Amino acid sequence: MSSTLAAPPAVPLGDPRPRICSVPLSVLSEGERVARLSAAAGLVLDPWQAFVLDQGLGRRDDRKWAAFEVALIVSRQNGKGSILEALELAALFLDDFEVDLILHSAHEFKTAAEAFLRVQSLISSSPVFERRVARIRTSNGSEAIELRNGKRLRFIARSKGSGRGFAADLVILDEAFNLGDDEMAALLPTLSTRPNPQVWYTSTAGNETSVQLGRVRERGLAGDDPSLAFMEWSVAPGDDHDDPASWARANPGMGIRISPEYIARERAALSPEAFARERLGVGLYPTDLADAWQVVPRDAWAALLDARSVPEDPVAFAADAMPGGSHAAVSVAGRRADGLLHVEVVDHRPGTAWVVPRLVELVAKHSPCALVVDPTSQAGSLIGALEQAGLEVLKPTPRDAAQACGQFFQAVTDSGEVRHRGDPSLVRALGGAQSRPLADAWAWARRNAATDISPLVAVTLAAWGHALRAPVSDAGVWVL
Repeated sequence: MSSTLAAPPAVPLGDPRPRICSVPLSVLSEGERVARLSAAAGLVLDPWQAFVLDQGLGRRDDRKWAAFEVALIVSRQNGKGSILEALELAALFLDDFEVDLILHSAHEFKTAAEAFLRVQSLISSSPVFERRVARIRTSNGSEAIELRNGKRLRFIARSKGSGRGFAADLVILDEAFNLGDDEMAALLPTLSTRPNPQVWYTSTAGNETSVQLGRVRERGLAGDDPSLAFMEWSVAPGDDHDDPASWARANPGMGIRISPEYIARERAALSPEAFARERLGVGLYPTDLADAWQVVPRDAWAALLDARSVPEDPVAFAADAMPGGSHAAVSVAGRRADGLLHVEVVDHRPGTAWVVPRLVELVAKHSPCALVVDPTSQAGSLIGALEQAGLEVLKPTPRDAAQACGQFFQAVTDSGEVRHRGDPSLVRALGGAQSRPLADAWAWARRNAATDISPLVAVTLAAWGHALRAPVSDAGVWVL
């Protein structure tokens, strides 16, 4: 029996350095000491794990931690749990860490309980460590390790009340993609009275609800927070998701803990969007800017709502995708019977594999006057397939894209000639949209956007395409 899955030759090892890294200045680091201590318990760290500890445990000249917050984003099964185990051993058994209480939290208790069992096993494997233990609590929900000198490591599931009543020196927030405002409000104040506190976030790629992780990542990308150490292993926008070099960039444990052969199998078995999220670190990171309405005023958009709005043929379609292809959108624009411009999101889903067949279906049904795809965007990679399917694609230049943004903005804020049905994905996109300079004009900013703006970009391009290609007389009614 032959197999279509063949391991790519000469696959590199995972990259030991993160693609995104910003750390505060320090005069020394405890990373090497922590690595030696964990090795004494039988936990030998990979180079990338040692790097994270080295960067996160830098000290200032006053011996305080250089980073109050340490954030790590890396895909599953690369070994981030070992970093936390080494950190917790150091906090317990290195007295000059000045840690009395460690709180290890996870979104689900089963994850916290599994972490407890791993640390317990490491301690029991070392007689030197085991002699310093006063008691180990194993009752469900109260798992803890207590030393003879009073130090404690507690494992808890996050909730609105978890952590309240404690004064912790080190708070570990595993599964930070599921970390919300209520949990932060319960846990972060536990550090407020301690002389040298630190909080660690560890997570896989974020999703549409990862608001707190999005806030932290936004500061990490800016690189100007003097108390945040931020490290992320992920592919860059535009990287080939089939290229083993991209796999290595997002998976520091590749070739050590995860084989390239297994990643190849995941690529074949998972949907493109699931593979991008789970293995390549392509996430969604909403932040407070996701509802800032920085470009189009919220009131101006709300005033243009018409739930019964319907365009007449001919209409124009456009497609756009976020960098990395995490999500894509198809939108439509067309004039109504009263001459006002109708805009609408026709389809919005994760990934991009669905876009071409959906556009083929829509074009066959509606014979639009234009189909627009920006060749410089992530969706530009679909143009070849669209043209092979027999579709004519209108490709705007950067100047055209800037003109499209200006026209859309004026139609919304000045003339008020736009009408929409209140589509939630378009509302979210407008709420988080930001602009970027483009020559002497501006365009929508896709990179590091606070939310997925592909519906907005697609609507903007569809309106531009309709203005350019629609004939003077219209005929027929457009129906999805």
